[in-house]
Amino acid sequence: MTYSYTKHHQNPFQDNSAHHVATELFPNGDCETAQSIIPKWPNYTPTPLVSLTDIAEAAGVSKIFYKDESGRFGLGSFKALGGAYAVQYLANQKPGEDIVVCTATDGNHGKSVAWGAQLLGAECHIFIHANVSQGRADAMAAYGAVIHRIDGNYDDSIAACIELADKHGWHIVSDTSWEGYQEIPRQVMAGYSVMCREILDRLDGEKPTHIILQAGCGGMAGAVIGALWPHWKDDMPKVIIVESDMSDCVYESLTRDEIYLVNITEETMMAGLSCGEVSELAWPPIKYGVSNVITINDDGVAPMMRWLANPTDSTRPSIVGGECSASGLIGIMAIQSNTELALATGMDENSKVLVLGTEGNTDPEIYKKVMEGEI
Repeated sequence: MTYSYTKHHQNPFQDNSAHHVATELFPNGDCETAQSIIPKWPNYTPTPLVSLTDIAEAAGVSKIFYKDESGRFGLGSFKALGGAYAVQYLANQKPGEDIVVCTATDGNHGKSVAWGAQLLGAECHIFIHANVSQGRADAMAAYGAVIHRIDGNYDDSIAACIELADKHGWHIVSDTSWEGYQEIPRQVMAGYSVMCREILDRLDGEKPTHIILQAGCGGMAGAVIGALWPHWKDDMPKVIIVESDMSDCVYESLTRDEIYLVNITEETMMAGLSCGEVSELAWPPIKYGVSNVITINDDGVAPMMRWLANPTDSTRPSIVGGECSASGLIGIMAIQSNTELALATGMDENSKVLVLGTEGNTDPEIYKKVMEGEI
């Protein structure tokens, strides 16, 4: 299998001295608050940071640190940290009120919001677009959410969510932000920072040279940059964004130096990356913190998922990695198989790369087909 990229942009605005944008993203100790609260939740366990020795050797890099989020709170993705935390935050802001929450999602975020609402006994409405799999819809409904399936793409589901929230007085708990709507997404992103605290603890002083972050709306990428940049400041590792070429809003926004809405006409199998617009909150840390962005197609996703599950190094554990988890690893392989791109990103045989395995088996039917080679 040859892993390749489709487009590359070297970001001229990247500036490691601009770490003030991270402070501006989380101005009130939001990350520290989330990092003190979430570890007290029942069944909290830090997720592992795994050394992917076989994939690192094949890629020709020194190390790959893989943050395996497949077991997070039994929900199967890092999103468990964000949506549920924001629901709790919202409830704390409105004591005594019977809140109703809603969100638009491709699956993982909605599952977290539904779980958080169920824990509080709150009513929850989830808006999904036409191409969200039935398996992901069922997983959210299992937590008591009312599912609304909308014609169109992810951005159409956001519009429908906003419309009904305004009509009924529901509280939107979104992982993307827009003008006039930022506080709840900020808390979602603060929840994600728990991953960063765990990563730093496990690295134990060892520093990656590169961080690969996949992007949908950029909420996770912006949160990770915002949480890690204050730690390394001017010595921040190079941050590379990988996204689907079917929903390349970070690529298009960075090339234009403005947030640009991409009209998604075809859905990637990396469902969590199918977002057409960069979150306003995520835009400053992405604009100044990201050195390169590359886009990929779906060709390498299933083979990389099978490689994660079936290591070619017997000392490396088998990993249940979902579609989005494959993207960062595909990015490393694509960079290292192209001399020009490797030079542009500064990646070589001495590189130590941090990758986020953002999800596990979030749709059992799709995962089974991938493992059996039907996809």
